Amino acid sequence: MSTVDPHGPVTVQDAPGIRRPRPGRAAADVAPHARAKPLSRGGGYLGLLLVIVVVALPLFWILVTSLKERPDIYTVPVTWFPDPVTGDNYQAVGTGVSFTDYLRNSIIITTTLTVIEVTLGVLSAFALSFLRFPGRGVVLFFVIASLMVPNQVTVISNYALVAELGWRNTFTGIIVPLAGVAFGTFLMRNHFMSLPREIIEAAEMDATGPLRMLWRVVLPMSWPTLIAFTLITLVNEWNQYLWPLLMADTSATAPLPVGLAQLQNSEGVTNWGPVMAGTVITMVPILVIFLLLQRHMIKGLTAGAVKG
Repeated sequence: MSTVDPHGPVTVQDAPGIRRPRPGRAAADVAPHARAKPLSRGGGYLGLLLVIVVVALPLFWILVTSLKERPDIYTVPVTWFPDPVTGDNYQAVGTGVSFTDYLRNSIIITTTLTVIEVTLGVLSAFALSFLRFPGRGVVLFFVIASLMVPNQVTVISNYALVAELGWRNTFTGIIVPLAGVAFGTFLMRNHFMSLPREIIEAAEMDATGPLRMLWRVVLPMSWPTLIAFTLITLVNEWNQYLWPLLMADTSATAPLPVGLAQLQNSEGVTNWGPVMAGTVITMVPILVIFLLLQRHMIKGLTAGAVKG
């Protein structure tokens, strides 16, 4: 209810039981928060800038070094830009080692491992999420426990087994021990468990078989997480170094990271120019794939974090 004062502005009468805030007190309460926002925002930008510098500076240095002439690489103080710019280091990559063979091997190993790990990860996660069988909890326990064991711990036992089987210097010896699916099983199972139960129960009531339900119901709702899983697997297997180094002695089966290590010592002295050029060539395919799929990867990793 409002009243009009001929000598003053229009006011609103307070209803019974309602206390009107004091303008001075409300301003005092809001002012500290308003002042804190620019400070917190500035701190966030400062942290973001620090992260960018830490991540981007090594990449920038690799690119710059790959374009320098050899004497320019070892100058003191260091130079941040190549003068003159040269492409000789990229030409030396092909002559120093069998770069095309290493590239072919990396593509074969990475593609095969990605297909195997994604397929087994999805199937095992589906079984642990929707199928009922004895010992399901025990299997899940071992899957989670295997995530806590570093791969380096099993290197000696795996090496002895693979050497006994005669798989050294073969793609089989490199691929089979790396085809573990613990991370993928854990990631995909958590996503499958977050799917709407109503849709899953409706599919079960329609007598949909397990594989049909996986292909027609579950996977269409899981593409972001599946893309994230595939991309993480792709990057990890492309960068594998320790196990292929132990398994492969020649360019017939060794991947690119091993080839770069041999390029570093091919002349008896570290020639950083070709090494950096080879590193740039190695990074470009994965970097392009990541830039194309980063939106799906972020969406997949954050799926289920916020529930409506």
